[in-house]
Amino acid sequence: MNQLMLSNVFDIIEGFPTVDLQTGANTGDWISLKNANRVAVVFMSGVGTDGDDPTLTIEQAKDVSDSGGVAKALNFTTIYRKQAATSLAAVDAWTVTTQSAGNTYTNTDAAQQDLIWVVEFDPSELDVANGFTCIRATVADVGGAAQPGALLYLVSPKSATSPATPMSYIAD
Repeated sequence: MNQLMLSNVFDIIEGFPTVDLQTGANTGDWISLKNANRVAVVFMSGVGTDGDDPTLTIEQAKDVSDSGGVAKALNFTTIYRKQAATSLAAVDAWTVTTQSAGNTYTNTDAAQQDLIWVVEFDPSELDVANGFTCIRATVADVGGAAQPGALLYLVSPKSATSPATPMSYIAD
């Protein structure tokens, strides 16, 4: 029986490692979606201090270094969330939040909860007509109190790959 492994159908790219979100701007790496079928931006954060709510921002660019300095907003409307006061261990279902189109998301009770936020994109949602093929996500400085957080990109390739020979998403 041929078993398709998860590592054959998506790749995990670190946007930024676990950091203290209150030490400054937390800028994810640019990734290329030229070989992608779909991407999920996954932001995770631990419990912090009331009022220090994270803001997730997503941008698009023409290359993975934004060498032309032309990055611009990548708007989204749907956010999938899991949030709980201390642990997500008992949280089964995703809460789907719909907002007006914009390239940022924040939730006013996020800082005091353990959370996972997911925003998904099809590469066709980028401004491909003008050469935009890359994205990055950032989380602004949350304020004055310690709060751990990390960012991942889950990328579904256009065709199945092997973990030993993956597609590159960090180079154009």
